[in-house]
Amino acid sequence: MQKKVITIGEILWDVFPEGKKAGGSSMNVALNLHKQNIKSGFISAVGDDENGKELINFLSQNNYPTNLVQISALPTSTVQVVLDEHKQATYTIVEPVAWDAIALTKDANEAVKSADAFVYCSLTCRNDKSKSTVLALLNYAKLKVFDINLRPPFYTIETLKLLLRQADILKVNEHEIIYLKDELNLTGNTDEQLLKQLSKLFTIKIICLTLGDKGACVLQDDKLFHHKGYKVKVADTVGAGDAFLATFIASYLNGYPMTSILDKACKVGAFVASQTGANPNYDNEVFN
Repeated sequence: MQKKVITIGEILWDVFPEGKKAGGSSMNVALNLHKQNIKSGFISAVGDDENGKELINFLSQNNYPTNLVQISALPTSTVQVVLDEHKQATYTIVEPVAWDAIALTKDANEAVKSADAFVYCSLTCRNDKSKSTVLALLNYAKLKVFDINLRPPFYTIETLKLLLRQADILKVNEHEIIYLKDELNLTGNTDEQLLKQLSKLFTIKIICLTLGDKGACVLQDDKLFHHKGYKVKVADTVGAGDAFLATFIASYLNGYPMTSILDKACKVGAFVASQTGANPNYDNEVFN
């Protein structure tokens, strides 16, 4: 039976010096799930403006359902993207925008209730309106996947604690784990020690730690799995972590062993990093 995942959060235009590309971490995860034969739904909002119409059209062209994307009085989100000499991206995220005011609807409730997993992130919770919607929907979720997705200055440690307590699966990167270590007074000196402390502190079943070009590791049942990653020529890092997470979720729901899950996730994440923008096309050949 086909698995179903609902994501909630950002849909936007990533504005590069050479032009704009559709993005937003939550939308990226949703689209990657869709590419991997997971029935996915995406709860978000766009403005009643040209940028919003273009994003709805983008989703439709990718055969993605738009019924859970709301139309807001606020403008459609845009993000200025700057790449450093290592092709690492930094973001300037305008506010307020449409996804800051995602409403709690009956359709959203029903979608989450019927899903095998629900994916949420901290950036969506920078505004009280969307934050309250996320927290309400978490009450209906069977499996709660938290992509911490820290974007300064749009988070507080108190909000993160609230969201971490809900998580069954957490995805965090190498910079975010250092922030959590400092703010939560974790004493571990290795990745394994830190992940075990974090897991116990918030009762999180599985934690994925992405390590950039050094691969990734996963803590499950107090056991650490590590993958050295795939070496690629990086075009930009936009969307690579989202592709990793989507592949991880898809493989996990389909019952693969953790070593295979981690290998697939690293492979797809590396492929996306080797392409420009967050949503390059790929097919099953990327897994081989």
